[in-house]
Amino acid sequence: MNKIETLKHYFGHSTFRPLQEEVVDAILAKRDVLMILPTGGGKSLCYQLPTLLMEGITVVVSPLLALMHDQVVALQNNAISAAMLSSMQTSQESEIIEMQLRQGKIKLLYVAPERLVNPYFLNLLHQLPINFFVIDEAHCVSEWGHEFRENYRRLSLLKEQFATTPIAAFTATATPAVERDIAHNLGLYEPFRVRGSLFRDNLMLNATHRIKDGREQLMAFLKTHKGESGIIYTLSRKSTETVASFLQSKGIEAKAYHAGLSTEEKNKTYADFVADRVQIVVATIAFGMGIDKSNIRFVVHMSMPKTLENFYQEIGRAGRDGLEAETLLLFSAQDIVQQKMFIEDLPETPYKQYAFSKLDAMVRFGESESCRHQSIAAYFDDRIEACGDKCDNCGAPESEKVDITTAARMLLSAILRTEQSFGLHYVIDVLKGSKEQRVLQNGHDSLSVYGIGEAYTKAQWMTIGDKLLELGAVEIGAFKVYTLTHFGVEVIKGAHTIELKKERLSVQKAQSKAKVSYFDDYDVQMYDKLKTLRASIASQNGIPPYIVFSDKTLKDLSNKQPQNKEEMLEIHGIGEVKFERYGEAFLEMLCE
Repeated sequence: MNKIETLKHYFGHSTFRPLQEEVVDAILAKRDVLMILPTGGGKSLCYQLPTLLMEGITVVVSPLLALMHDQVVALQNNAISAAMLSSMQTSQESEIIEMQLRQGKIKLLYVAPERLVNPYFLNLLHQLPINFFVIDEAHCVSEWGHEFRENYRRLSLLKEQFATTPIAAFTATATPAVERDIAHNLGLYEPFRVRGSLFRDNLMLNATHRIKDGREQLMAFLKTHKGESGIIYTLSRKSTETVASFLQSKGIEAKAYHAGLSTEEKNKTYADFVADRVQIVVATIAFGMGIDKSNIRFVVHMSMPKTLENFYQEIGRAGRDGLEAETLLLFSAQDIVQQKMFIEDLPETPYKQYAFSKLDAMVRFGESESCRHQSIAAYFDDRIEACGDKCDNCGAPESEKVDITTAARMLLSAILRTEQSFGLHYVIDVLKGSKEQRVLQNGHDSLSVYGIGEAYTKAQWMTIGDKLLELGAVEIGAFKVYTLTHFGVEVIKGAHTIELKKERLSVQKAQSKAKVSYFDDYDVQMYDKLKTLRASIASQNGIPPYIVFSDKTLKDLSNKQPQNKEEMLEIHGIGEVKFERYGEAFLEMLCE
């Protein structure tokens, strides 16, 4: 059979997708290949088809067991002899596969990079007729990539030990620097380079600032995707479980997936999702790399990823079947602070500064009011036209902006006047003229900024604080203390104008006649968490929730967020007895 007949016979296609045929021809011509093609572009076929037209065995290096397993099963279902050697097999099963390899009964062998550095396995390979090697997810080779793996770096031994055997490297994401690193470290000889367009016209991209915990925004988004498969990414293991529980409470079939679960639990969730027995998986980035499920209709990020490579790789899991799919990124300034803290913990290497610049690019993408597809393409050094209507920025009317320069200067001044020693909640209390005991004890009711911020609600002030954080006018230090940057000082001096999208800040004058209760304005997200904890404690003790703490007490806790017993005892409704019975659990949550 020729290549078109083989394409039809084994894969059911009568024509190639863009760029596939050129890569197939290059592999058949025994050239090294480096292909960068978005997820869903059909990279796998580029190496699966030519091996069927060649003598010998193709060895595919892949980073994930689940991905290898799925591909082997799919190939076997297409009557293509494929196998994998991994820790998933027993020694007896491995021996059978070895025997089949020696007998020429296997065309594609999938292995993890760790196996390739095993002397016994290398010796086996030298006894087999290898036609070419495939390096899948090749960005893992580069230390400048977003998923660098040390064992991938050691794949340079392939050219050392199999000098005349071609290598075909594939990835969905690589900046020019990463592309050069891949070619150099794999020792590719004059590789045939192919870079597909990053624009996926079946993907609708949306990004917006997260309101509170983002759950209302999530539910509004999911209303347009009823019964469809999707992945929701969160930053922590704990949040995967809380979001999954929240969705379950709304009657949505959802499961959590993170590295802390047992292998059995993870495998079951993965299998149920792939088989459409579970609609949504709420996961950390531990889930999804190379997932072989074509009908994922949406991907949601509940917080900001650390790089655009991560983000693009993760949204690439939606719409692999070419049908319409949608993505949503929800983010806040706090996400940026958290990601910067993660980077600060890295050892002092050249990569550390590189990580900061990658995060900055991700932040600019989130804040951008330009075409989102264009922004991603530009990051990867690709130039495309604006998408027209495939992202929220291009498809929505021009957003009206509000000048918040005066408010920004008020907030920055209040941070300065309180000696840059407090968190944002406290500074806002000063601005709003709070009678809270701590404000009065510190004498901050005598400051010139005390009470000048009554024109905005506490939630609006928090949004203004977020904007200043995004712009780099303030920084968050230890104990969530806000401090000014050089740029922040310039803002105070009137050197810059600060604007905000109107939908982020619906400016409303506070009613001067009707005094607003202190508890009309509280940290709703923390209050909800405290209510959940209260319900759990009440259930364990067989008592009504209000017996534990009243709503008023929870609101006071959410506002003041005490960090020790002494501060806790100053909260409305908490005495020694109540603290001894229930206080520690609440204190632990607040300290987190």
